Amino acid sequence: MKPTQAYRPENLHYLKMLARQYPTVQAASTEIINLQAILNLPKGTEHFISDVHGEYEAFLHIVNSASGVVREKLDLLFGASVPRAELDQLATLIYYPEEKLEEIVQNTSDMREWYRITFHRLIEVCRLVSSKYTRSKVRKAMPAEYAYIIDELIHTHYEDSDKRDYYENIISTIIDIDRAPNFLVQLCWLIKRLDVDHLHLVGDIFDRGPGADIIMDCLMGYHSVDIQWGNHDILWMGAASGSRTLVATVLANSLRYNNLEVIETGYGISLRPLAVFASEVYQNCDVSRFEVKLTNEDAAHYTDKDKLLAARMHKAITMILFKLEGRKIQRNPCFGMDDRLLLDKIDYENKSITIHGTAYPMEDVDFPTVNRDDPYALTPEEEELIHQMTRSFRHSEKLQRHVRFLYSKGGLYKVYNGNLLFHGCIPMAEDGSLLKFSIGCDGLSGKAFLDYADLTARRAYYSRPGSEERQFGMDFLWFLWAGRNSPIFGRERMTTFERRFIEDESVWTEAKNPYYQYYQDPAVCDRLLREFGLEGPHCHIVNGHIPVKSKKGESPVKGGGKLLVIDGGFCKAYQKTTGIAGYTLIYNSNCFRLVSHEPFAGRANAIRENQDIASTSVVFERLESRMKIAGTDVGRQIQEQIDDLMALLWAYNNGEIVEDHRS
Repeated sequence: MKPTQAYRPENLHYLKMLARQYPTVQAASTEIINLQAILNLPKGTEHFISDVHGEYEAFLHIVNSASGVVREKLDLLFGASVPRAELDQLATLIYYPEEKLEEIVQNTSDMREWYRITFHRLIEVCRLVSSKYTRSKVRKAMPAEYAYIIDELIHTHYEDSDKRDYYENIISTIIDIDRAPNFLVQLCWLIKRLDVDHLHLVGDIFDRGPGADIIMDCLMGYHSVDIQWGNHDILWMGAASGSRTLVATVLANSLRYNNLEVIETGYGISLRPLAVFASEVYQNCDVSRFEVKLTNEDAAHYTDKDKLLAARMHKAITMILFKLEGRKIQRNPCFGMDDRLLLDKIDYENKSITIHGTAYPMEDVDFPTVNRDDPYALTPEEEELIHQMTRSFRHSEKLQRHVRFLYSKGGLYKVYNGNLLFHGCIPMAEDGSLLKFSIGCDGLSGKAFLDYADLTARRAYYSRPGSEERQFGMDFLWFLWAGRNSPIFGRERMTTFERRFIEDESVWTEAKNPYYQYYQDPAVCDRLLREFGLEGPHCHIVNGHIPVKSKKGESPVKGGGKLLVIDGGFCKAYQKTTGIAGYTLIYNSNCFRLVSHEPFAGRANAIRENQDIASTSVVFERLESRMKIAGTDVGRQIQEQIDDLMALLWAYNNGEIVEDHRS
């Protein structure tokens, strides 16, 4: 670096601050050597998951197994020497150490010998998965209480006769003092920690399945993660922010799919006010169009009375939702969604509604709370109910903690190691150009609009309560959820109203944004990547949101390999359509690998039978040479640190800064 570049006054001031951390030539030199060594290590493994939709058992299994990476390591080490049944048991032990160990203890006569053999195998796995990291990073990842012991075992060569007794003595002592169960659990945890360096969750944690809160707890404890907000995540973020419309949407969706456990048990939000209101106001109403979707297992536990109450609650909150949505559209003409104002288009006498110039018969016009002269006005009772429910969402400590995490670790998109990650789409016009939006902004498109949308979404939660910024932010979150061509909704319209009241399915159509046709073109994908500053042979778009219909032959690989769709159907409700239970993506230092998963038989069955998720792994792109940390985003940051330290060395050697040997 030239002195004129390094030693402008402001740069010298920075270097003096850096000198406080590295006060001598030796200190700066040592750090340069350490950082340069890190750059030459292999890139860590990245794991991409999308659209888990509350299916926490399948999600946790995919995370525990790292989409087959754990089993791959076991096969590499022991495939030729350990029977398949023992490998299956070892894999399950790593995934679920506490539960599997409990079963093994009950069925094993000589636990001492079992522990000895298992510890040897687990240490071998630890040694392999830690090989691509610095010893310092591995030590920091270790459980504090066993860090010294594990470090010794990993770096002791058993083949060395002088060390063999030392190694065996450590293991024997752990067993003798009854620390074997705890030590085993910690070893399994460390293996999973080191197998994957970073996790990407490409949207839609919430809705449909029963355990979104459990998934969020897992993500909050994960060592390195980012999240791209999906439309269902935005929905819950808006409800937590205090949007009455999105609170009503969460409740309507949860009732529709009988997914109330996450609301009541997960987040401690009582539905009693809604049940009381629905029982009183909708007692004599037709609710046949609002029957709740029940699985065969759930239906066996629901009486006719339970089903009727659920349908009444569903209709009650849905009518409140339609009113609130209408008022939001009226309040925000910039959304351009006046055609979605439907309550005022109902012809009650003829039981019909006119949509886009066509009259359709309505199956239900029994709306006791709708004022025909002012259809979007809430009744006093509805006002009180939605106020109570919104306050419950705002005061749920666990929900607020989870939503703050979504804001801190999430965003509408992520550029990471040459890949562009987002949940829905980059909105495009019919002619293939980037669609421009003027929603509180002046004709923004592409990256500029997503940056604006990301900031506006944050204002919904962090701006001062009652401020215009917060109110518009909450309205904007609803636009992201259901607005025309929203980047995370990606459709022309959301036809919830039509699906509830009109039998003619032709009016249910939710036309996709043109993006979903254009993304088949490699040139379009390259253009979108350049929009976000990416260019090169190994740059990709990683997408979720639209399930891949594998059983119809659809491929998750689009745009000549430039775009990957990894929503294959975690949600059980989608699996009849997709034919599988999800795609995940692994990107390690050698290749990109797509993994397709069959439906998960459940945690209990996996532990009892040592059954993994049946998966098919396909390497679809191999790197010309092994990717090192130097070629990653972290590597570029490290190189900047090295450049700064080299400048500091120059300053020391030329007397611009004086060494401080007192430290």
